Amino acid sequence: VQLQASGGGLVQAGGSLRLPCAASGLTFSSYSMGWFRQAPGKEREFVAAISWSGYDTYYAESVKGRFTISRDNAKNTVYLQMNSLKPEDTAVYYCAATSGRYSVSYPYTQNHRYDYWGQGTQVTVSS
Repeated sequence: VQLQASGGGLVQAGGSLRLPCAASGLTFSSYSMGWFRQAPGKEREFVAAISWSGYDTYYAESVKGRFTISRDNAKNTVYLQMNSLKPEDTAVYYCAATSGRYSVSYPYTQNHRYDYWGQGTQVTVSS
């Protein structure tokens, strides 16, 4: 199984980035997908998740209203659209896949619920 995140880079505060994560080696449509991030000196934290069907999405409070998670099961890809970026959004962003199917948000926020992880892509937001 491979999860390949890309699209990171350097952007000014207020700008936008779109992170795709391409999955292979798994039945993508059967997995819920999540995005996490880790800033230097901090623990990895939940950003957003989308259910296997795409019908349900969940967000951390810090990104709600600015970030949008979506998926294209035909392309085996999950996306994170990031708008109104802030310097505190600077981190390495990771995508992850979970076979769990949950009807509430909390399980999606927990690292150990995920079966597979991508390698991460760096996002740097300058002030």
